[in-house]
Amino acid sequence: MTYIFEPAKTVGLPILQHEALFPVRRVYCVGRNYAEHAKEMGSDPEREPPFFFCKHNDEQSIVPISKGQTVHIPYPSQTQRYDYEVELVVALASGGKNIAVADAMRCVFGYAVGLDMTRRDLQSLMKQQGRPWEIGKAFDFATPIGEICPIADAKDIENATIRLTVNGKTAQQGNTNELIWNVAETISKLSDLFELRAGDLIFTGTPKGVGAVVSGDEMVGEIDGLASIQVVVD
Repeated sequence: MTYIFEPAKTVGLPILQHEALFPVRRVYCVGRNYAEHAKEMGSDPEREPPFFFCKHNDEQSIVPISKGQTVHIPYPSQTQRYDYEVELVVALASGGKNIAVADAMRCVFGYAVGLDMTRRDLQSLMKQQGRPWEIGKAFDFATPIGEICPIADAKDIENATIRLTVNGKTAQQGNTNELIWNVAETISKLSDLFELRAGDLIFTGTPKGVGAVVSGDEMVGEIDGLASIQVVVD
């Protein structure tokens, strides 16, 4: 098959102890999946059904980060509040529709540390106007993601400390056992809305402490048992 111009390349993420890359298909995100973060964003932390949004899956949006690498991302346009959100990212090796919670973990290939970077002022404006959040969430360089650790090599990932430091000071810290909807439940709920497939990524939510960065700031995202990520804002 030929195209009128060269199609976009599939983004590949590094994998622990693998030469091959993980091909990204779609990027799903869970909103307000830690109770304390829901509170700081002015929402009720009760266990209501999760809601989802998507980020772009192309090389203008996703920033792959190899272990030990420091990457630089530009401060985005049209915003005065550029926020960090450190998250556990789930990478799928298979999928399906209406997946039962008991079967959901069979779909998981591995885990990584990710940043859901956000133009918060634009997101807030869209909320006020009842419009989609896309300009606040799905912009260029908005999705740094670290090396994927295969599930067989991951430790107790659902009882792991998750942390973000900014310029060496702790900005966010929590534990993945605080997720309102755990990994299996999130996969199951998401599969009721979309047919999941191999290559899908799921950002599972961020703990409390979100805040803004400016040019020159360095962020380090960490989750116990996974490769940390280092990101500098230019």
